[in-house]
Amino acid sequence: MDYKIEDMKKEDWEEVSKIYLEGINTKKATFQTQVPTWKDWDSSHLKSCRLVARLGNAVLGWAALSPTSSRCVYAGVAEVSIYIGEEYRGKGIGTSLLDNLVKLSEKSGLWTLQSGIIKENLPSIALHKKCGFREVGVREKLGKMCNKKWYDVVLMERRSDTVGID
Repeated sequence: MDYKIEDMKKEDWEEVSKIYLEGINTKKATFQTQVPTWKDWDSSHLKSCRLVARLGNAVLGWAALSPTSSRCVYAGVAEVSIYIGEEYRGKGIGTSLLDNLVKLSEKSGLWTLQSGIIKENLPSIALHKKCGFREVGVREKLGKMCNKKWYDVVLMERRSDTVGID
């Protein structure tokens, strides 16, 4: 498959939001229960680190970063979001997106990327490990979905070996 990794544009939101909804519907990709509006999503994510995997005009998956805190000491730390369209999972697109997101984050001066992954989401945990993230712990019974079941969240992080090493 000859897809390209490109910067996400506002015009991609319709396809990005459909992929996000597919992730929501798995009940293991996020605690989010509905797709936010473009305005809400845009305001909560870094402008510099948003990518899509594109084949022609179709968006196959996306990845973006959001700040973890407004405090200046955490300016180099961001939270990863990555979602792959249902029919494109398991084809290496996630690896390409996350590897490119890591490179872009370092160009943007970020030194740590972190991700909180629902424990049952084994493919996402494997993807993050493949891209240099390590498991730093598990937050037990961190959240409940509408089904009232508690879910544990695996905390993963990747520390840059080129940014913030002094």
